[in-house]
Amino acid sequence: MTGKFNLFFRVLKKRPDFMLGYIIVFLIIIIAIFAPLFAPFDPIKSDAKNYLKAPQWPYLMGTDATGMDVFSRVLYAPRVDLAIALLGTLLSAVLGVILGAIAGFYDGSGKVAGFGSAFIMRSADVVQAFPVFVFAIAVVAVLGQSIQSLVMAIAFVNAPIYLRLMRSQCLSIRRMRYVEAAYLAGTSDVKIILAHVIPNSIAPLLAQLSVNIGWAILLTSALSFIGAGVEAPTPEWGSMISMGFQNIVTGHWWPSIFPGLALAVTVLGFALVGSSIEILADPVRTRKLLLS
Repeated sequence: MTGKFNLFFRVLKKRPDFMLGYIIVFLIIIIAIFAPLFAPFDPIKSDAKNYLKAPQWPYLMGTDATGMDVFSRVLYAPRVDLAIALLGTLLSAVLGVILGAIAGFYDGSGKVAGFGSAFIMRSADVVQAFPVFVFAIAVVAVLGQSIQSLVMAIAFVNAPIYLRLMRSQCLSIRRMRYVEAAYLAGTSDVKIILAHVIPNSIAPLLAQLSVNIGWAILLTSALSFIGAGVEAPTPEWGSMISMGFQNIVTGHWWPSIFPGLALAVTVLGFALVGSSIEILADPVRTRKLLLS
């Protein structure tokens, strides 16, 4: 375990941008957990007397057109965005891993199993044939506008990614000798998949998981921006940008710029963490990085 930590810190020393990614993600999580301690005002309480106040004390990021404190709302927003992104991405990963393992393990096998594998892959093709944003809007329209609908939309659009990753890993792992030995020993297919295939295929999926969390936050904000996501006045970066961008032409830039910057930094952080996991999961790439 100590050796793995040493390797991790050596990689971070070589790539300071990876360290920046972990710092950003850590800070966002801390802010989301302890937002009530950091926020100076109620994030959903409006004050008509202080609408569109420029950044100044005590409104560090100013106020929006309804008089709500932008700084407090920016701090509270990760609670909603992270919760939706994490739940949706984890659900899509679980669904994609299970279906991908089945599709890969039974690819090219008997009639019933082979048909099931082909059906799973063709279903994934149908889902991926639609533009992601349009498909997410359709899911929300069918299920109704709610946080649960956003979670389901993210799960649906992301699941094919994990499905294909898992299938490609499974196609190579199922030919390994330890898998064949387990099969000859009479181990059931379910136990082989759970004990051998999935655990040995998880590394690239973890890298994808971090990237998709950032992407899910971006998708949540995009849906909220067009009015199909989180409803105002719930503090959420996309809805805040939507509420504030109309005031930019009048010179009141802060209600949309600050949540936009917070969104961009958060997505960047998760992308950097995903890139670091991708390198750490590949011994060849890790060795090349340390020797460079």
